[in-house]
Amino acid sequence: MIERMNVLAQEFEPDAPKELMLLSFISQSFFQPFSLEDNLLAILSALTSGSGVGFNRAMLFLVEGTKLQGRLWLGPRSTEEARNIWQVLSTPGIGYIDIIEHNRALLNRPENQLSRRVRELSFDLEEGGDRIPSLATRSRNIILVRDADQEPAVNGGFRELIGPGEFLCIPLLARDEVLGEVVLDNAITRAPIERRDIKLASLVGLIAGNVIAMARMHRRVTDMERLAAMGEMAAFLTHQLRNPLTAVGGFVDQMAAPRASDRKKKRNLRIIRTEIKRLEEIIFKIAHLMKVELKDVPPRDIRPVLDSVLSEAGLALKKRRRTVVLDLEDDLPPIVCDPFYVGEALRNLMENALEAAPEQGTVVIRGRRSGPGGGLVLSVEDSGPGIPDAVRDRIFLPFFSTKAKGIGLGLVFVKRVMEACGGRVEFESGPGRGATFNLYFPAEGRYKE
Repeated sequence: MIERMNVLAQEFEPDAPKELMLLSFISQSFFQPFSLEDNLLAILSALTSGSGVGFNRAMLFLVEGTKLQGRLWLGPRSTEEARNIWQVLSTPGIGYIDIIEHNRALLNRPENQLSRRVRELSFDLEEGGDRIPSLATRSRNIILVRDADQEPAVNGGFRELIGPGEFLCIPLLARDEVLGEVVLDNAITRAPIERRDIKLASLVGLIAGNVIAMARMHRRVTDMERLAAMGEMAAFLTHQLRNPLTAVGGFVDQMAAPRASDRKKKRNLRIIRTEIKRLEEIIFKIAHLMKVELKDVPPRDIRPVLDSVLSEAGLALKKRRRTVVLDLEDDLPPIVCDPFYVGEALRNLMENALEAAPEQGTVVIRGRRSGPGGGLVLSVEDSGPGIPDAVRDRIFLPFFSTKAKGIGLGLVFVKRVMEACGGRVEFESGPGRGATFNLYFPAEGRYKE
């Protein structure tokens, strides 16, 4: 007998051990496509929900420069509200995502004065670093405060907000950096904070610190990639546009010379026209790459798109002394994608295939179902020399081309169109055995995750 179970726990179980409850909540922050704030909300939910660690309230601060800035406060304002929240959390079949959504709704309530007040809090980590809550962040230590109204180290404004009882400060650590702090209390139930709860909360603090660190690192990497892409684009444009513009300027100067013959002027005009067409091609391809935007479209038959592409004059010239074979299965499923962009993607693949195939060579276009009830796979196969192993990892990178005068945007455009359609592009190749590019169109507009 085989029993299948979901890897990720789906249902909230109020009677589960605290450790399992925490693990289930924290796993949501890694599995779901949440924003940083949602991930932190999942972590605060783990600290406050039912039989998890079970604190009544959780307050989140993040380090911003030399300040400890308030961001979130999750928890009830009164015993009655706590009872209502617990009733929601006790609903049979409720899942962890439901709880996180419920907590998000609590935070976004217009009357949520606690969240508004905590966002107004800001503590100096330098001048007031010896006062609580700044002290936990400065010292990188967990601090448990009992009888807050009697403790002189507690900041007066903070004491006014959190109340006179007991609370716990957990610094959010990531390697050598402190990124924030969580303050926890049991202001509603007045239950004492136990050592076991402090240990579990400290583990959650370590996870929260690393979640923040990873989010910031990802943002920095993304920013660096964007800057690198902008630099690459600038270098590409400088390189690609300089030669045609230099040529045009040089030939115009020759035509302006007093002794330039009519024959020379006509020759120069032909060259200038050719260079201008190249400039137009570069600008056209960049513009199309930047504005691929697919809206809802009805299902389309792929055959008219293929017929339109294959009948174009530009491709007709390249087809001379080469054989193009169309091998399409009957009853192909429709595609859900803009035919204009699909046609442009196919045109790029056909141009590449015809240029790669030698004279008397063959280009084959195949169409087949990807499986029972599946989508469409459209393949463009050439009989050329194939793609060298050394460049296989780079052929979909912007501005990379194996052609002497290639712009390096054709395959990037193909990839972008397929992703916008909810599909993908893959290739098969090897030295001396040609290349095959496969376009996978999903059955219902998008592949299911």
